[in-house]
Amino acid sequence: MFNGLFGKNLDIIQRELDVSVLRRNVIANNIANSDTPNFKRTVVNFESQLKRALDSEKVKPFPQLLTDRRHIPFYKPMDYREVKPRRVLDYLTTAKNNGNNVDIEEEMMNAMENQLLYQTLVQVVSSEFARVNLVLR
Repeated sequence: MFNGLFGKNLDIIQRELDVSVLRRNVIANNIANSDTPNFKRTVVNFESQLKRALDSEKVKPFPQLLTDRRHIPFYKPMDYREVKPRRVLDYLTTAKNNGNNVDIEEEMMNAMENQLLYQTLVQVVSSEFARVNLVLR
């Protein structure tokens, strides 16, 4: 749709919005199962892998000479579009005597933080398109 940095920024924000919805569902599942015996909470990991992919685009690799397409390159940058959110099961901790590790206060704080992030990202997208609209007038 859009090329250049503007399109890339919108694409990253759109991916982060999708992850935020997934994270909301995971947090809601954790809260719903806060009293279930032996339930282990789940967290969503996305931002660290996205940062790693974006940082890999900036790296200046060691110069190499590939004389054949079958040669293995020394360095291949990660494509941020291939980064997917991962659900990670926290099976190492136990917060309650019944084997459950969901701390309802922590989950509520995570839900609030996730909601604020979502609202901020929506405002960023809205302001980006308001600037485009201003230029087009």
